[in-house]
Amino acid sequence: MADVPQETLDGTVTAIVFRNDETGYSVLRVSSGGGDGAFRLKTAETVVVGTCGAVWEGEDLHAVGEWVTDKVHGRQFKAKEIVCATPRSITGIERYLASGLIKGIGPEYAKRIVAKFGEETIEILDHHSGRLLEVPGIGETRATRIKKSWEAERGAREVMIFTQGYGISVAKTVKIYRRYGADAIAIIKSDPYRLCRDIWGIGFATADKIAMSVGMEKDAPARARAAILHTLQTEADEAGHCWTAEPELLLRAQELVGISVEKLDAALKEEEMAGRIVAEHPEGVAEAPRRVYLTDLHRAERNVAARMRALLESPRSFDPIDPDRAIAWWEARTGFRLAPAQERAVRTSLQNKVSIITGGPGVGKTTIVRALVEIYGGRRNAKGEPLVRVMTAAPTGRAAKRLAESTGAPSQTLHRLLKYNPQTREFTFNAENPLTGDVFIFDETSMVDIRLMENVALALPSTATLILVGDTDQLPSVGPGNVLHDLIDSGVIACSRLTEIFRQDNSGLIVRNAHRVNAGEGFECPAAGAESDFYFIQQNDPDRTLAFVLDFMATRIPRKFHMDPMTDVQVLSPMRKNALGTENLNLMLQRRLNPEGPAVQRGGTLFRKGDRVMQLRNNYDKDVFNGDVGFVADASPAERKLVVTFDGRPVEYSSGDLDELALAYATTVHKSQGSEYPAVIVLLHNQHYMMLQRNLLYTAITRGRRLVLVIGSRWAAEKAIETNTVRGRRTSLAERCRR
Repeated sequence: MADVPQETLDGTVTAIVFRNDETGYSVLRVSSGGGDGAFRLKTAETVVVGTCGAVWEGEDLHAVGEWVTDKVHGRQFKAKEIVCATPRSITGIERYLASGLIKGIGPEYAKRIVAKFGEETIEILDHHSGRLLEVPGIGETRATRIKKSWEAERGAREVMIFTQGYGISVAKTVKIYRRYGADAIAIIKSDPYRLCRDIWGIGFATADKIAMSVGMEKDAPARARAAILHTLQTEADEAGHCWTAEPELLLRAQELVGISVEKLDAALKEEEMAGRIVAEHPEGVAEAPRRVYLTDLHRAERNVAARMRALLESPRSFDPIDPDRAIAWWEARTGFRLAPAQERAVRTSLQNKVSIITGGPGVGKTTIVRALVEIYGGRRNAKGEPLVRVMTAAPTGRAAKRLAESTGAPSQTLHRLLKYNPQTREFTFNAENPLTGDVFIFDETSMVDIRLMENVALALPSTATLILVGDTDQLPSVGPGNVLHDLIDSGVIACSRLTEIFRQDNSGLIVRNAHRVNAGEGFECPAAGAESDFYFIQQNDPDRTLAFVLDFMATRIPRKFHMDPMTDVQVLSPMRKNALGTENLNLMLQRRLNPEGPAVQRGGTLFRKGDRVMQLRNNYDKDVFNGDVGFVADASPAERKLVVTFDGRPVEYSSGDLDELALAYATTVHKSQGSEYPAVIVLLHNQHYMMLQRNLLYTAITRGRRLVLVIGSRWAAEKAIETNTVRGRRTSLAERCRR
């Protein structure tokens, strides 16, 4: 078939009907108003559809494409290429300035500026902005504001045009411009691989494409070095490893870029000399392959191990507490008798400067922590002030809130405990400025990665007493490392491992089934028609499974258990993709639970007022962190802004920040770590076979407090329970603690 002849179209953008800032796809109304294209608009106004880097009302437009007739929208110009430029006509310039693009210029000031300078307006703004003072109503402050905004817009547009050809979304281009400013293009051309390191969401493939386009050789040393760093970062991000064996690293990097192992080996040595990686043999095994770390992960392991040893070797900040008297005092005060295993755990944590309490649900960890908080904080001076200052914290907001409720003591997230300073981009509390306190109790530490643990450990005073609480049978942290497991495995820290179930309720099947799964046994299900807190609904058909999820979430659970589906019920899936993955589940649940209202679109996702959303990365400037769940309090489609409340605190998101959010009616089991919900619906289906693991199912079940509903195939449930070959993480923390 012969190629369709391409036509050109020139005009002025009169309206932006639709704009997807993730892909750049736009629907524009365009009228004839200038340009020298070979094809002129035959009507006063038409619709142009296509992808472009940036567009504003009033701009001149040049498009290459073809005329088509859409069944719904009629005749329109379908563009393969769209180029927008600063307008030249007086009408276009006024519309352009009035569009809201330039801070300090609205419709009224746009009219005044154009009335004063006419077709010279753009020249004035570019080179003689001081003359803005000649415009009635514009003083020094407004003129300065206009000048800065105009210069920023020009620079941003150049970056938009540059990145458009590489498939980089407008939202990510905004992040690039924020990071690099007017020098963005020069910085990217000089080292395209900086994008991987500096801009969240831009991967190696995109940076590599830019590198090739600007003339970098395929076996260039810069490309080889970038491949080494990217491979290590991928191992940390996707598998949680702190190090990779040198031969494996070289082979993986070779698979990535096709550069010879010899040149990659030279690149590795260059990165080592530059200080971006560290390579070392295992302790005492010089003939073993070197372990290669990203420098920050190597430093983190060393610092955590050193701080643990320092804590163990330093004296306490208070006089020893007699465990027998303390336990007797607490039991008399509360009227509660500790079981022998609980008493041993309390005694161990009172006698040791650093200790760990681990065990599954229902084994009494909460009671032990409450006893420790009250014993340590119970002694008072003459003024009634505690002699021992107790601080409690957890990795997530939900976990911290739960800890506060169970102990009666104030609690906060670890990030907020350390107090991030946006000006210095560092934590306020660190080795030079340690936290104040005597006893620090941290819950849900199985989900603390090595980087966060480093910051926590460095901020502890050497006189501190440290108690770590967690469940090592849950999924490990999302970030690299396996901190709680490694500290236990080191053997240098006193550990209380709890196995006996103490929690008792009407049926107790949530707790019993969690322990059954952990032991490799099948579900215990209630008798037909019996009331329970745990149900398994067998369903093999994916469409029926999805229908069940929607029905139970929206109707049956709220009606029977009097729960609010927007706040009390969480859907958990092992995966993001496929029909029963979180992405599709969220779309379906949003349509069922929150179908109407103002919304802002990013890519294929609508964020609507009232939606439950989740933060996908740590954003210290906004004081929100990976896994935090909030609700959209306000959505402004015109400005492409959202206001999301996290625990009642409003946080604003502009269009460039929306890639940090995802709908959270459904979430992956990994993302649910550290959280508990009144009710969870867990999906287990053959579609999820790649992710079916015992610790994943165990983690999912232990997220529910009052109700757990598992929906899926029996084969998938059995597969998850029997699959206990969890891939270990490559870490050296345990070894370092023993040195």
